[in-house]
Amino acid sequence: MHATSPAFKANVTGALADAGLQKALTFTRPRFPERRAAAVAALPEFERLRDIGRDIKNHTLANLDFYLETWADNVEKSGGHVHWCSTADDARAAVLAICEKVGAKTVTKGKSMISEELGINEHLEQHGIAPVETDLGEYILQLRGEGPSHIIAPAFHLNREDWEESFRKSHTDLPADRVFGERRDILVEARTILREKFLAADVGITGANFLIAETGSSVIVTNEGNGDLTQTLPRVHIVLASIEKVVPTLEDATSMLRLLARSATGQDFSVYTTFSTGARRPGDLDGPDEYHVVLIDNGRTGMIGTEFQDMLRCIRCSACMNHCPVYFTVGGHSYGWVYPGPMGSVLTPGLIGVDKAGHLPNASTFCGKCESVCPVKIPLPKLMRHWREREFERHLTPGAMRTNLAIWGWFARRPGLYRTATRLAAWGLGLLGRKRGRFASLPLASGWTEGRDLPAPEGETFFARYAREQRNKV
Repeated sequence: MHATSPAFKANVTGALADAGLQKALTFTRPRFPERRAAAVAALPEFERLRDIGRDIKNHTLANLDFYLETWADNVEKSGGHVHWCSTADDARAAVLAICEKVGAKTVTKGKSMISEELGINEHLEQHGIAPVETDLGEYILQLRGEGPSHIIAPAFHLNREDWEESFRKSHTDLPADRVFGERRDILVEARTILREKFLAADVGITGANFLIAETGSSVIVTNEGNGDLTQTLPRVHIVLASIEKVVPTLEDATSMLRLLARSATGQDFSVYTTFSTGARRPGDLDGPDEYHVVLIDNGRTGMIGTEFQDMLRCIRCSACMNHCPVYFTVGGHSYGWVYPGPMGSVLTPGLIGVDKAGHLPNASTFCGKCESVCPVKIPLPKLMRHWREREFERHLTPGAMRTNLAIWGWFARRPGLYRTATRLAAWGLGLLGRKRGRFASLPLASGWTEGRDLPAPEGETFFARYAREQRNKV
């Protein structure tokens, strides 16, 4: 997927002016947080479960080589094949080789963010193989030629009229005067068309929410059942998974699953939770003849042992973006790559470089809501601050910002002078703005005043008031 993260500011400008996007964001904004809150309230041990989830992931990351080797051994014992891939190029080549070996012409796909990261669809199309997205949201995006804007609700940014328009343009063999009376009509039409694709597919590709070292299994969760059809009907099942998806045991996986659905959609459990272990065995009624797992690093080992290792605990639930005021103002496409929101603001610089994604960790109010709802307690604001430090150290921040921070730092290291300067500045601005009470424009503050007025200071500075309050306590 081509990254437009360096154009984040331009992306945001377009998003703010997009009436359809703003309508979709406004409609959806309260729903995920409300559902999560209800699910959490119904589970008294949820906070304890968050600690358990964090500890499982920390333990696994500390012993990642052992658990990956154990998992791979068990995959091979169950008749599966593991393809170890260091880079995206390696992973694309592995997927293509499997498809070409069996003469695949059509590939069905379950929703998979790692496939977006790798650009699997484009790669297959370039080699004459037709990939078909089977998740309803991903299917409409494929028809529209768009990428996902959310990691669990990929078509989050679309409205119902967008769906209807795209279906009419794409499904030209159906009556042009058909009526979409309700949302179910859209679902029925997609199901009818996709059923033929499921039956015709030579290869099915899914992601993996978890890999279980103890059994060599992969786990997917869906609410549509498309993942099961994708991995059981074709002759070959390919699992795409990044190295941090492994957990030690079945018990650990079930603990993580209790966190995942509640944090993602507010469900106790997803409608379909599917464990796959190897290919079809003698006597099995269904399942693929071949089971392959393409295991991807693509920059993740570079995060291990650094201050960014905590990000590898992420279970892709989207709770952070579902509660983020920035995400719900600008939408997921503004972030310019696969992973949006707070988790993307940390993960994306780690995978494509802070030189390309340095805007993202700066796109945060640091309200801390993302960390407070993360099911595995990733300290997202702290990690974003680390990226800001890296950006500053490499002189990637604008010169004006660096100069202003240097001036501020010089004053901040001289407390007495700092208090005097801020008192004089507040007094001067208060005097200039006393008539209107605000400034429509102000030198060195255009980033603020272009979008809103700046209130004129009133009264004393914080330091002055704090000193006064302390004196009054004596």
